[in-house]
Amino acid sequence: MKEISRFQHQPFASLGDRHTQGHKPVKEFKIVIEKHSDGYIAYPIGVVGAVVGQGETYEEALADVKSAISTYIEIFGKEILEDTPSIEVFLAEAAIAI
Repeated sequence: MKEISRFQHQPFASLGDRHTQGHKPVKEFKIVIEKHSDGYIAYPIGVVGAVVGQGETYEEALADVKSAISTYIEIFGKEILEDTPSIEVFLAEAAIAI
């Protein structure tokens, strides 16, 4: 498997720590942020459903996905996050004939 060096610098962005911010408990998420020619796309690992953020910069995409996750929790409830915890996450490349 080919090692992808770009991901060694900052492999995951974290939504927060496990302590509390203000009076609300905080849950950590692993966030994948992809750089594309027209900006950045961000999505959380282990969250069921389409939760995506975007932005012109890394920071904008991270802020947008954090907002999307918060909205997702407001709509569906925090219980939805308990269904599929990610134990391990792997990044791999695969060659596919096209």
